[in-house]
Formats: sequence, structure tokens, C-alpha cells
Amino acid sequence: MSRFAILLAGPIDPTPALRQAVAGRRVIAADGGIAHAVALGLCPELWIGDFDSAPPEPPAALRDCAMAREAFPRDKDRTDGELAIEAAKLRGGCDLLLVGALGGRSDHAFSHLVIALREVEADPALRLALFDGIEHALPLRPGWMEIEAAPGAQFSLLKFTDLTGLTVEGARFPLARVDIPFPSILTQSNEATGPIRLGLETGRAILLLQADPARR
Repeated sequence: MSRFAILLAGPIDPTPALRQAVAGRRVIAADGGIAHAVALGLCPELWIGDFDSAPPEPPAALRDCAMAREAFPRDKDRTDGELAIEAAKLRGGCDLLLVGALGGRSDHAFSHLVIALREVEADPALRLALFDGIEHALPLRPGWMEIEAAPGAQFSLLKFTDLTGLTVEGARFPLARVDIPFPSILTQSNEATGPIRLGLETGRAILLLQADPARR
């Protein structure tokens, strides 16, 4: 199974936890995400996008990388992130970590969350997560998921639809097979007491989990 880090243009904090998360992964940079390769000491195998927010040449620190460059017109029907995800999957990527997908412009962050949900729905075998060094984001599938979390870590579930049969264990405010309508904010601002176990019958949601400050 090929593991990829996809570098997007949103802000990151190059913490030890983020460096550990990208270690050993193949790397694709999308447009301005190339700057994160320098900050994280990575050598992308591909630089892809319309290059409207990137320098004309790669940073000097990456001149020795064997890096292909694939350019697209600015007027296109896919984001640079979508192009990078597609390129990773064409190269056998089954475990994708999106770096620089959170923070920055709200519309960009929102689109990355929607894309993450869409990708895991389309391919149940695909593993996909987002991490910027400060915050993790994981799309939820129906079924059960267990996530490592430090006691006291803050987390929320962002809903994109009504949720049915939601269970939250390992939290200050647990839930047991509760139906949550989309307008409710019941799933915001919870606190882990240890590993979090989530169960979902139907619906679309994203887990946002703050990184453990002790590991940054």
C-alpha cells in the first residue's frame, strides 16, 4: 500500500508530530504547497497545479530533487488538491495525508473537507486524513472508528448531514446511538478522556481533533 503526503497551500506548523506523520511517505506538492516541502525537509516526486500561487521555479533547497512538473490551465473544473489526489491514486496511493488543507481561506478548507468525504465514500478501501501540525481532521464512515487521543484533547464533529445512530465513547460528553439533526451543535467542543471510539449508522461528518500539545 503506497502512502502519500499531499502538500497543499494552507498554513502548517512543522511540529515534530507533523514531521513524524509525513516521514516515509511519497510526496506530491500541489501548487503553493511546494513551500511546505522545504519546511518539512521533503523531496516531492511531483509538483502539480495551475501554479497561480507558486514561484516559477522550485525553491533552491529542492533543486536536486528528481521532481516532475505537471501544469494545468488556471481555468479548470478541479482544484489543485483534487489533481494531486488523483495523481497519488494513479500511482497506487491508498493512504493519503493532506497537509496544509486546514486554516487559511475558509472556502479552501471547506472544499478540502468536502473532497475528503467524497473520496472515502467513493473508495471504502482508501485511508485519508488531514493534518497541519495543530489539528487533525478525519472523515467518518458508517461503522466504528477508534482514534488515539490524549486525555484533555479537544475535539468536535462537523456535520454535513443529519446523523443517525451516533455513539461517542472515551469523551467527557459521551453519546449512545443518538440521532443528531444537521442544525444541532451538540457535537461541538468535546474533550477526550483517552482514545475516542466513534460509531455512526448513517450521515456525513468530519472529526476535528486538536493535536496533543506535548507532542508538537
